[in-house]
Amino acid sequence: MENILDFFLKNREAIFLVILSVFLGIEVISHVPAILHTPLMSGANAIHGVVIIGAIIVMGHAATTSSMILGFLAVVLGTLNVVGGFVVTDRMLEMFKKKK
Repeated sequence: MENILDFFLKNREAIFLVILSVFLGIEVISHVPAILHTPLMSGANAIHGVVIIGAIIVMGHAATTSSMILGFLAVVLGTLNVVGGFVVTDRMLEMFKKKK
């Protein structure tokens, strides 16, 4: 218990910043109009490709089995996120096409 309290006291500025960022993020996201939500989220998911590149680099320099496993999980989850973002974008764009 003393170690946890010591950690919070040493890092209170960083913890405060994270908590403030969470509240600010919730406030910003809650004010995004519904019409913009899907394109913005799809774009954000597509940017997640950077995480895939980083995970591949981590896997290439993996010294232990745990870092290899974490890198592999990051590649898999990042790929799912990118593919999901493009699927959502495709479905959204299908709504705007004229029916034949």
